[in-house]
Amino acid sequence: MILGGDAGPVGASSPGMRTAIIVIVTLVVLTFLVSVANCTRSEPTPAPAPVPAATTKDPAAARKLIAAGAVVIDVRTPGEFAEAHLPNATNLPLDTIGEHLTDVDKLVDGDKARAIVLYCAAGSRAAKAKRVLDDAGYLRVVNGGGLDDLR
Repeated sequence: MILGGDAGPVGASSPGMRTAIIVIVTLVVLTFLVSVANCTRSEPTPAPAPVPAATTKDPAAARKLIAAGAVVIDVRTPGEFAEAHLPNATNLPLDTIGEHLTDVDKLVDGDKARAIVLYCAAGSRAAKAKRVLDDAGYLRVVNGGGLDDLR
């Protein structure tokens, strides 16, 4: 029992004490619920990133760049290149293009801003080669798609 001064003894069942306990318990419960809600709330899953336009094939742009004097690189195998290729193309197969960056540099005369058109049979290898050249600092690399797209 708690002494309440001049008012006499105050028990835990007095209306003032019960109200204080209810308020405190309510605040504790609300605080707990808010913290649990914040911890369990997950952020929305971001949408998958679209395929960058830079890696998709663009035969129309590639043909314009070729007409304007772009460097043309065929990233198919030497056997595919021997069967048919664009007349002004240099063969640097995809599986070795990373090893031939000095050759690419010679083709563009050291100008990493010079336009380069890549092509293969359908465009997927050219897209991979484009990423290699982009990563190497070449600024105007275009995936021309496949040989048939550019004829």
